[in-house]
Amino acid sequence: MRFDVARERLERLPDVLPSGPMALDPEVLATGASAPAWVRRGVDVPSRDAAVLVLVYPDEAGEATLILTARPEGDLRHAGQVSFPGGAADPGDDFPDGTALREAQEEVGLDAEAAGVRIVGRLEVVDVRVSGFLLVPVVALAEHDPVLTPDPREVAAILRVPVRHFLPGAPIEIVEAERDGWRLRYGAFPVGERHVWGATARVLGQLGAVLGG
Repeated sequence: MRFDVARERLERLPDVLPSGPMALDPEVLATGASAPAWVRRGVDVPSRDAAVLVLVYPDEAGEATLILTARPEGDLRHAGQVSFPGGAADPGDDFPDGTALREAQEEVGLDAEAAGVRIVGRLEVVDVRVSGFLLVPVVALAEHDPVLTPDPREVAAILRVPVRHFLPGAPIEIVEAERDGWRLRYGAFPVGERHVWGATARVLGQLGAVLGG
Protein backbone atom coordinates (compact mmCIF):
# COMPACT_ATOMS: atom_id res chain seq x y z
CA MET A 1 0.00 0.00 0.00
CA ARG A 2 1.30 3.43 -0.93
CA PHE A 3 1.94 5.84 1.93
CA ASP A 4 -0.21 8.56 0.42
CA VAL A 5 -3.19 6.17 0.36
CA ALA A 6 -2.58 5.09 3.97
CA ARG A 7 -2.18 8.70 5.07
CA GLU A 8 -5.50 9.72 3.52
CA ARG A 9 -7.35 6.88 5.27
CA LEU A 10 -5.70 7.34 8.66
CA GLU A 11 -6.31 11.08 8.66
CA ARG A 12 -10.03 10.32 8.47
CA LEU A 13 -10.53 7.55 11.01
CA PRO A 14 -14.21 6.56 11.22
CA ASP A 15 -16.17 7.22 14.38
CA VAL A 16 -16.99 3.50 14.56
CA LEU A 17 -13.82 1.54 13.94
CA PRO A 18 -13.96 -1.79 12.11
CA SER A 19 -12.91 -4.93 13.94
CA GLY A 20 -9.87 -6.97 13.05
CA PRO A 21 -9.93 -10.71 12.33
CA MET A 22 -11.48 -12.83 15.09
CA ALA A 23 -8.86 -15.51 14.38
CA LEU A 24 -6.32 -13.37 16.27
CA ASP A 25 -8.10 -13.75 19.64
CA PRO A 26 -6.23 -16.14 21.97
CA GLU A 27 -8.06 -19.23 23.26
CA VAL A 28 -6.96 -20.88 26.49
CA LEU A 29 -6.90 -24.66 26.02
CA ALA A 30 -6.88 -25.49 29.75
CA THR A 31 -8.55 -23.50 32.53
CA GLY A 32 -9.60 -24.17 36.08
CA ALA A 33 -10.20 -22.70 39.49
CA SER A 34 -6.48 -22.19 39.92
CA ALA A 35 -6.08 -20.30 36.64
CA PRO A 36 -4.60 -16.81 36.95
CA ALA A 37 -6.96 -13.85 36.88
CA TRP A 38 -6.20 -12.90 33.27
CA VAL A 39 -7.42 -16.33 32.12
CA ARG A 40 -10.68 -16.41 34.09
CA ARG A 41 -13.73 -14.55 32.87
CA GLY A 42 -15.58 -12.11 35.07
CA VAL A 43 -12.64 -11.38 37.37
CA ASP A 44 -11.97 -7.80 38.39
CA VAL A 45 -8.35 -7.35 37.35
CA PRO A 46 -6.60 -4.14 38.48
CA SER A 47 -5.36 -2.19 35.48
CA ARG A 48 -2.95 0.60 34.59
CA ASP A 49 -3.08 3.10 31.73
CA ALA A 50 -0.61 2.45 28.91
CA ALA A 51 -0.12 3.63 25.34
CA VAL A 52 1.73 2.49 22.24
CA LEU A 53 2.78 4.43 19.15
CA VAL A 54 1.41 3.06 15.86
CA LEU A 55 3.75 4.98 13.57
CA VAL A 56 3.30 4.77 9.78
CA TYR A 57 5.89 6.31 7.44
CA PRO A 58 6.96 6.04 3.76
CA ASP A 59 9.94 3.82 2.95
CA GLU A 60 12.33 4.67 0.11
CA ALA A 61 9.84 3.35 -2.45
CA GLY A 62 6.91 5.24 -0.92
CA GLU A 63 5.35 2.13 0.65
CA ALA A 64 3.49 2.58 3.95
CA THR A 65 5.63 0.99 6.67
CA LEU A 66 5.29 0.43 10.42
CA ILE A 67 7.75 0.50 13.30
CA LEU A 68 7.65 -2.58 15.54
CA THR A 69 10.11 -3.83 18.13
CA ALA A 70 11.29 -7.25 19.26
CA ARG A 71 11.72 -7.56 23.01
CA PRO A 72 14.92 -9.07 24.44
CA GLU A 73 14.85 -12.70 25.50
CA GLY A 74 15.09 -13.49 29.21
CA ASP A 75 12.98 -12.87 32.28
CA LEU A 76 11.50 -9.55 31.25
CA ARG A 77 7.75 -9.19 30.77
CA HIS A 78 6.76 -10.23 27.22
CA ALA A 79 10.29 -11.52 26.58
CA GLY A 80 11.01 -12.16 22.90
CA GLN A 81 7.64 -10.86 21.69
CA VAL A 82 7.01 -8.34 18.93
CA SER A 83 5.32 -5.13 20.06
CA PHE A 84 4.90 -1.45 19.36
CA PRO A 85 7.05 1.13 21.13
CA GLY A 86 5.11 2.02 24.25
CA GLY A 87 4.47 1.42 27.90
CA ALA A 88 2.78 2.58 31.08
CA ALA A 89 1.80 6.18 31.71
CA ASP A 90 4.08 8.22 33.96
CA PRO A 91 2.91 11.03 36.26
CA GLY A 92 2.87 14.24 34.27
CA ASP A 93 2.39 12.55 30.89
CA ASP A 94 -0.09 14.06 28.45
CA PHE A 95 -1.80 10.68 28.25
CA PRO A 96 -2.11 8.89 25.89
CA ASP A 97 -0.32 10.86 23.16
CA GLY A 98 2.51 12.08 25.36
CA THR A 99 3.03 8.62 26.84
CA ALA A 100 3.30 7.01 23.39
CA LEU A 101 5.79 9.62 22.15
CA ARG A 102 7.88 9.51 25.32
CA GLU A 103 8.10 5.73 25.26
CA ALA A 104 9.06 5.73 21.58
CA GLN A 105 11.84 8.20 22.30
CA GLU A 106 13.10 6.10 25.21
CA GLU A 107 12.84 2.70 23.49
CA VAL A 108 13.91 3.44 19.90
CA GLY A 109 15.29 7.00 20.04
CA LEU A 110 12.49 8.54 17.97
CA ASP A 111 13.01 12.25 17.29
CA ALA A 112 9.41 13.14 16.51
CA GLU A 113 10.21 16.64 15.23
CA ALA A 114 13.01 15.49 12.91
CA ALA A 115 10.83 12.73 11.43
CA GLY A 116 7.83 15.03 10.98
CA VAL A 117 5.61 12.97 13.27
CA ARG A 118 1.95 13.98 13.51
CA ILE A 119 -0.65 12.21 15.65
CA VAL A 120 -3.89 11.60 13.75
CA GLY A 121 -6.05 9.51 16.08
CA ARG A 122 -6.46 6.43 18.25
CA LEU A 123 -7.62 2.89 17.79
CA GLU A 124 -9.75 0.94 20.29
CA VAL A 125 -8.42 0.42 23.80
CA VAL A 126 -7.08 -3.11 24.33
CA ASP A 127 -7.50 -4.86 27.69
CA VAL A 128 -4.15 -6.62 28.18
CA ARG A 129 -5.09 -8.81 31.13
CA VAL A 130 -1.81 -10.70 31.30
CA SER A 131 0.04 -7.50 32.25
CA GLY A 132 -2.85 -5.52 33.77
CA PHE A 133 -2.76 -2.71 31.21
CA LEU A 134 -5.52 -0.83 29.43
CA LEU A 135 -3.64 -0.07 26.23
CA VAL A 136 -4.40 2.93 23.99
CA PRO A 137 -2.98 2.64 20.44
CA VAL A 138 -2.00 6.15 19.30
CA VAL A 139 -1.87 6.41 15.50
CA ALA A 140 0.72 8.77 14.02
CA LEU A 141 2.20 9.57 10.61
CA ALA A 142 5.82 10.45 9.91
CA GLU A 143 6.74 12.34 6.76
CA HIS A 144 10.26 10.89 6.75
CA ASP A 145 11.86 7.52 7.44
CA PRO A 146 12.83 8.00 11.09
CA VAL A 147 16.39 7.47 12.26
CA LEU A 148 16.14 5.06 15.21
CA THR A 149 18.48 3.58 17.80
CA PRO A 150 17.21 0.79 20.10
CA ASP A 151 17.66 0.87 23.86
CA PRO A 152 19.19 -2.61 24.37
CA ARG A 153 17.58 -2.96 27.79
CA GLU A 154 14.11 -2.93 26.22
CA VAL A 155 14.55 -3.61 22.49
CA ALA A 156 16.50 -6.43 20.85
CA ALA A 157 15.64 -5.34 17.29
CA ILE A 158 13.71 -2.65 15.44
CA LEU A 159 11.42 -4.08 12.77
CA ARG A 160 10.31 -2.02 9.77
CA VAL A 161 7.32 -3.85 8.33
CA PRO A 162 5.10 -2.83 5.38
CA VAL A 163 1.46 -2.42 6.37
CA ARG A 164 0.42 -4.83 3.59
CA HIS A 165 1.32 -7.66 5.99
CA PHE A 166 -1.73 -6.72 8.09
CA LEU A 167 -4.38 -5.78 5.51
CA PRO A 168 -7.56 -7.87 5.16
CA GLY A 169 -6.69 -11.19 3.56
CA ALA A 170 -3.08 -11.17 4.80
CA PRO A 171 -1.90 -14.56 6.07
CA ILE A 172 -2.73 -15.50 9.65
CA GLU A 173 -1.13 -18.62 11.13
CA ILE A 174 -2.84 -20.57 13.92
CA VAL A 175 -0.33 -21.38 16.66
CA GLU A 176 -0.54 -23.58 19.75
CA ALA A 177 2.07 -22.73 22.34
CA GLU A 178 2.68 -22.49 26.07
CA ARG A 179 2.68 -18.92 27.32
CA ASP A 180 3.18 -18.00 30.97
CA GLY A 181 2.54 -21.62 31.93
CA TRP A 182 -0.72 -21.97 29.98
CA ARG A 183 -1.43 -23.73 26.71
CA LEU A 184 -2.92 -21.28 24.20
CA ARG A 185 -4.22 -21.36 20.65
CA TYR A 186 -4.05 -18.05 18.82
CA GLY A 187 -3.80 -16.47 15.40
CA ALA A 188 -0.59 -14.65 14.53
CA PHE A 189 0.69 -12.54 11.68
CA PRO A 190 3.90 -14.04 10.25
CA VAL A 191 6.65 -11.43 9.87
CA GLY A 192 9.79 -13.11 8.59
CA GLU A 193 10.65 -15.81 11.12
CA ARG A 194 8.61 -14.13 13.86
CA HIS A 195 4.96 -14.42 14.85
CA VAL A 196 3.08 -11.30 15.94
CA TRP A 197 0.27 -12.22 18.31
CA GLY A 198 -1.73 -11.03 21.31
CA ALA A 199 -2.46 -7.35 21.89
CA THR A 200 -0.04 -6.23 19.17
CA ALA A 201 -1.74 -8.45 16.59
CA ARG A 202 -5.16 -7.17 17.64
CA VAL A 203 -4.05 -3.57 17.11
CA LEU A 204 -2.49 -4.47 13.75
CA GLY A 205 -5.65 -6.32 12.73
CA GLN A 206 -7.79 -3.26 13.41
CA LEU A 207 -5.28 -1.00 11.67
CA GLY A 208 -5.42 -3.29 8.65
CA ALA A 209 -9.23 -3.21 8.70
CA VAL A 210 -9.17 0.59 8.70
CA LEU A 211 -6.65 0.76 5.85
CA GLY A 212 -8.40 -1.92 3.82
CA GLY A 213 -11.84 -0.39 4.16
